Amino acid sequence: MTGFSFMLVADDYAISPAVSLGIREALSAGRLSGTGAMTNRPFWPDEARQLQVAGLAEKAGLHLNLTCGEPLTPMPRLAPAGTLPALKPVVSGARSRSLPADELAAEISAQLDAFETAMERPPAFVDGHQHIHMLPQIREILFAQLNARGWQDKLWLRDSADHPTAILRRRIELVKAGVVAALGRGFTKAARAAGFAVNSGFSGFSSFNPAGDYAADFARYLVAPGPRHLVMCHPGYADDALAAVDPHTKSRERELAFLSSDRFSQLLEGLNAIIIRV
Repeated sequence: MTGFSFMLVADDYAISPAVSLGIREALSAGRLSGTGAMTNRPFWPDEARQLQVAGLAEKAGLHLNLTCGEPLTPMPRLAPAGTLPALKPVVSGARSRSLPADELAAEISAQLDAFETAMERPPAFVDGHQHIHMLPQIREILFAQLNARGWQDKLWLRDSADHPTAILRRRIELVKAGVVAALGRGFTKAARAAGFAVNSGFSGFSSFNPAGDYAADFARYLVAPGPRHLVMCHPGYADDALAAVDPHTKSRERELAFLSSDRFSQLLEGLNAIIIRV
């Protein structure tokens, strides 16, 4: 049976200590390719040190965040109360190109700086919480910030879209996958024009149902893989810090349990699928 390779990347590192612990365990066990870090979260400096102690620094990227928690910089128009807005106004503002560009540039720069300061290296890749990095206006400012640092050859960017045929063949979370692809239309071409490599093939959209069969869902993520396929996931343990900012708690523990299980290993073996580094 002809096999394939793919990257498996956990979102939301540093959203809480318990999530970070679960992700590090999966990384250390070789069950993940890497993880995207939320460097605006107050736990980031300590969680970054934990990655370094565990020898996992090269597996970390930036999970750009404009919709969860507090920003690192003053954002009187986007976050007047000191808390980042929900996704809907960010999407609306990005599509109309009415978001405060100066505030976006300062916050994106600060989150990149926070990664580099803590890890003493650029991120291995950049993606976005709730895929905001793909939105118009935001992506252009992100490209400019990365180019100003000369990081074109040092990292790649996540393309959260996939071909409609592949999305349909997977038969999972079709609406989510389609909406993200539509909102991020033009991202791939723009990223490559700016000098950045991207993955080719993407899956991992979830309902975050704690009672669902995540193993069955994961098998669908590996249907119709692209030539540089990327699967996102959200494993981790739950704690009060997570519950304060995100309703998806038990589903993270379910994902972590599956990724740590023999059933996961058997699935990959049966498909002759190999997890590769970021």
